[in-house]
This record gives sequence, C-alpha cells and structure tokens, in this order.
Amino acid sequence: MTVQSPPPRRPSRSIVAAFCAALAAAPLPAHAFEIFGIKLFGSRDPAQEDLTIGDPQRYEVEFAVADDDIGKKLKAASTLWADRDEPASGAAGLIAKARGDYRRLLAALYAEGRYGGTISIRIDGREASGLAPDATLSQPARVAVAVDPGPLFHFRQADVVNQAPPTADRHDRVDDPRDEGFAPGAVARSGAVLRAERLAVEAWRQQGYARAEIAERRVEAAHGENVIDARIAVAPGRKAHYGPVTVEGAERVDAGWIAWMTGLRHGQEYDPDDIKRASTRIARLDLFRAARFQEAEFVNDDGLLPITYIVQERLPRRFGVGGTWSSVDGGGIEAFWLHRNLFGRAERLKIEGKVAGIGQTFKPDEFTYRVGASFVKPGVYTPDTSFSASLFGDREVLEAYTRTAVTLGAGLTHEFTEELSGRLFATAARSRFDDDEFGRRDFMTVGLAGGLTYDSRDNAADATRGVFLETVVEPFYEFERGNPAIRATAEARAYYGFGKEARLVLAGRLKLGMLAGPPAAELPPDLLFFAGGGGSVRGYAYRNIGVTTPSGNVIGGRSLTEASIEARMRVTPSIGLVAFADAGYVGADAVPSFDDRLRVGVGGGLRYITGLGPIRLDVAVPLDRRPGDPSVAFYVGLGQAF
Repeated sequence: MTVQSPPPRRPSRSIVAAFCAALAAAPLPAHAFEIFGIKLFGSRDPAQEDLTIGDPQRYEVEFAVADDDIGKKLKAASTLWADRDEPASGAAGLIAKARGDYRRLLAALYAEGRYGGTISIRIDGREASGLAPDATLSQPARVAVAVDPGPLFHFRQADVVNQAPPTADRHDRVDDPRDEGFAPGAVARSGAVLRAERLAVEAWRQQGYARAEIAERRVEAAHGENVIDARIAVAPGRKAHYGPVTVEGAERVDAGWIAWMTGLRHGQEYDPDDIKRASTRIARLDLFRAARFQEAEFVNDDGLLPITYIVQERLPRRFGVGGTWSSVDGGGIEAFWLHRNLFGRAERLKIEGKVAGIGQTFKPDEFTYRVGASFVKPGVYTPDTSFSASLFGDREVLEAYTRTAVTLGAGLTHEFTEELSGRLFATAARSRFDDDEFGRRDFMTVGLAGGLTYDSRDNAADATRGVFLETVVEPFYEFERGNPAIRATAEARAYYGFGKEARLVLAGRLKLGMLAGPPAAELPPDLLFFAGGGGSVRGYAYRNIGVTTPSGNVIGGRSLTEASIEARMRVTPSIGLVAFADAGYVGADAVPSFDDRLRVGVGGGLRYITGLGPIRLDVAVPLDRRPGDPSVAFYVGLGQAF
C-alpha cells in the first residue's frame, strides 16, 4: 500500500479533501488522523498501539529516504525505528506498530512542508495495511520503510482575519505570526499554521479578551503549483474583567485567603500574565500537590469572568535529611522538620540542624554545628510581601577561626516583579571568636541588611540563559568596642546557551565586596571577607583565602574580588561535562590594592541531570598552592556551582 498525494493532473483545492482521498485510496486501519489540530476521521484507539500480547516478535527495520535530513526526522517520528532493539508483542503488535507509523510519518512530512509524498511500510515484502492481525511473520521479520518526501510546498497566501490591534503596552505584545513562518513565500509547515493560531488568539487575550478563539480555519492546497493558501479568522468575543475567584479543594488552608493571594481583584481587566503570576506566587507557598486555574466558559453579560482555582493540598508536615562531602572540607549531614501551614495561611515553621567537618577530624568538639528555627508568613500587606524571622545557634570550626554565636533576624521580603525582589531585615548577633592571630574576642552587633535581586534565569539550579544580579548593603554597630561599620556586596552571573537545545552553555560570575569601618582586629571575623570552597574558588579549602599577617596567620579582609567561568556541555540528556576556572582575591583594605597574589583554581566536573537539578562532582587543582592547601580537591553537591 502506498500513501500518496492526488495526481497532478487533478489538483486538489482542499487539502483536507486531498488527505482524505489519499488515505482512503488504500485499506488503512481505522484509526484517527489529525492535521492542523483537526481530526479528519476515526477515533483514537490506544489498544491499536499494543494489541494482543503474544510471543515476542523480533524484527529488523530499514529506512529508505532520499533526503538524509528528512530521513532523520522521519526516524525520530517512527516507533518502529525507536523500538527496533525490543521485540514487539507478537505479530499483531508489530503490525499495529507499523500501521500507526503511517500517520506519524505523514505528520512528520507535513511538519516539513511536504504534502505530496508517498509512504510504504512492508513487512516480509507485504504492505502492513493489508496484513491481518494474525498473519504469520518470519523470525525476525524484515521491515522496509520507503518514503518519497515529494515536493516542498510554500505559502501563497497566509492571512489572519480580525487580527488584534497593535498595543503600546510592551507586556501585552505578542510575536507576529509572519515572523514565525506564517507568511507568503515561507515553507508551508503545518506547525506554522498552528503557531499562527496560538499567537492570533493570545494577542487578543493579552488585551483582555479571555474567550478569544479561532472562528474559521481554511487550508487549501494546489498540488500542481506546490503552494498552500491558508486563512484563519479570530473571534475575540466580549472583553473580560475578573469576576469572583473561588477556591475548590482547600481543606486545611483558608480558601478565602488563597483567593486573595491570587491577586486577581474583582472588576480588574483580564490579563493572562496575571494568571501566570498568580500561579507562580502560590506555587512558592509549597502548599499544593496540584493546582490550576479554571476560567468560566463564558463572559457574563456584565463583562465579568468567574474564575475557579482548583487545588490538591500537600501534607502539612515534612521531614528531610541530606548530606554533602568534599575532600577538603569533609562530610556533613543535616536534617529538618517543616510545617508548611501552621495557622492555615501558609505560615511556614522550619526547625533544622547540621553537623559538618566529619572526616577532617573525628573529635566532636572540632565539628561544625548549626541548630535553629525560621518562620515565614506570606501575604503581609500585599500578596507579594512576606515576613520572615529566624533564630540560630552556631559553632563553626574553620582554619581561620572558631566561631560560637547566636544570631537573630527579622524583616520583610517583597516581589516587585517576576524577576525583581527586595528585602530589608533587622539583625542582631552575639558571638565569640577564637583564632591564632587575636586570641579570644567577644562581639555584639546590631544592624540592618537590605538587598535587591534581579533574576531572569530560566532555571535557578541549571541555567542555560539569563542573568542574576544581586546587591546587599549591611550597616551595623558593634557595641563591645563602639564601632559603626558598613558592609556591601554585589554579584553578577550571566548564562548563554548555544543552539536551540543549548547543549553548550557558557556561564560567568563576578562578585565584589567592601567593608568600611574599623580595622580587622575590631570586627567580627564572619563579617570580614574570605574566599575558597565549592561555591567560591574551587581547589582551596572553604574560607581559607584571606589576608596573610606578618605572623603567617590567615585572617579575613575588608575587600573581596571573585570571578568564575564555566563551559558546560550536555553529552547526553542525563550526562554533562564542565570545565572551569575560578579566581579570588581578598584585600586588607576596603579598596582592593591587589598587592597579594590572585588565587586561581582550575578543573573539570561531571553532571548527572535529575528532576531536582544536576548532581555535581567537581575536581579542582589550585594553581598557587600554599602550605596547607590540597594538591587536588573534590566537591559533590546538588545544582551547578553557580
């Protein structure tokens, strides 16, 4: 059996009729066939994909396609090719698989603008469409797929009737279908028509017409001229404003509060971007296993569109355990208990503990410890504002010092846009430090910490494009010695992926820091700057790059410069390789003088891609190794280094 276009001497004006005629010319199985989103005939029958389970039917498949580029795409669409290393479920299963490939291959040809091609699928020399399900096949069966793509079709006409008017609001702008391949002279790919429909509808929705839809679709082909005439018409419907928002499925969560948290205010003009922002905002609460907005089918006579938010709650309590390890810093283990809905409005209480430094030593008094609790209340004043408070006790054992401290923080975080957020916190700390340079010192600090963050990355754990910018300013007062000071940091990260799939990504990071105030001897060491470690300069121990004193000790500095560059290559869908170079400098003065050497580490890494982000294994070598620095350092973690 051969699937082919009508003969040129009788050109078809209707592509739908042409497809039906072509397929009806031979005894195809009674399955559904769709093109441009239209089901031409039949119904979907999943059973046809895998009929009666029988003895394993092995087979060998060969593709014969004149065009190599199209041949690759046809193979990608074919289940016969994809499953060629696995036996089918009996002869019936192989025949069903072959019959399904007729429509898959035809759809692949249409996607490439080929509407006059022919397809033949033979099993043991017989056309698959003519074989009975109980046919006897050889073992292994020989499957031959032969495709003639036919001529390339172009759009002669590509019209959008009743297109949305231009808008001055840049947030409401939608790509022009002509720029996406729906234009006279362009290759008439089926996907271009579907994209044009989506864009035409979305342009109206962005201007408040929530129920805009395609009212008419006409796609005609002239096979003798190898051209397509396409026309789509949009019906925008009535302009919509938000009606009441109701919440279904809420049990432990205050449904009225969730409706308020959507930010969709009664009478406000409809905007699909509002729906998207509301989904993102509520997803951050981590309350629901599943959630979706359901818009009413019709806009009411008063122009209001009722909206229902359907949710499925998660269990409110959660317990977790995790660990980290590096050859330089040793191993660590941490655990937490979380209640994500303490009082019914997504109040979040987290109690956590951590032990680190295991392996460097086995003396418990030389481990690093952290224990404490944090509380977050979202929806303070506005849906995008949250209140946070935390109390932690720490004992941190580092090469440069040992710190024992209690810290307290409380403040507000506000999301201005999807990319821009800000925070302002009051902080207090009581701490004791022991080090070889200054001995034992006590500090009491109270201050403010304000910051702005701009984040346009496509994926925070494994970015392929976008930028991350953050600046933090922390004025504080130290009471033991009566010193005011101010600490500031600025960090920029950028990501650029090459190609459509971004299999190669270049990533760069630059961080600057400055601390103005009294000399280092009168400042808490944890507020001074250090570099080194898995998220800083790999190849060196954690916070072990600082200022070397005349006595040979390493203390923190009052200025910081760090830079990193990575080349990330995706080898397979789940495996990636990374090459990197890190550099860091810590200066004694608030303005860096670079009178000491820049510390540089280089290395490579392996990434195993998971749904939570890549599992990272890095190996780094310090290029300016000092006494006490490792010759080689290994790091294991979740997520990219930056």
